[in-house]
Amino acid sequence: MDTTPPLPEACTSVLERYLDATIFRALADPKRLSLLAQLAASAEPATVTELSSCCGVHISGVSRHLKMLHEAGLLQAERQGREVRYRLDCEALTSVLRGMADAIESCQAACCTQSNHRGPASGAVPDAG
Repeated sequence: MDTTPPLPEACTSVLERYLDATIFRALADPKRLSLLAQLAASAEPATVTELSSCCGVHISGVSRHLKMLHEAGLLQAERQGREVRYRLDCEALTSVLRGMADAIESCQAACCTQSNHRGPASGAVPDAG
């Protein structure tokens, strides 16, 4: 039987906003992480062809990875003639990661405060300290 108290409503809504499965899927692949790292280290936007050297994937695979990262809101894409140049959206990435960390910390604090007000959980041995 689970005796964990439910999350406060405020925690649930803020976590749902930041714990976006699209972002986790985009970040879950080592090749996409390599592409993000390469773009983070670059001062200039890069094309699919320029980025294809980083991770041993055919250009069509790199293109699919970049599309997924772009759809997750982590990259900016700018068309220049026939080419599309990609740039890491540092502001978006850091905002999502900071927001996620802040949401988890505030919910953890709220849950700890909530459980401390209830006293020890049933079956728990109080600290003799």
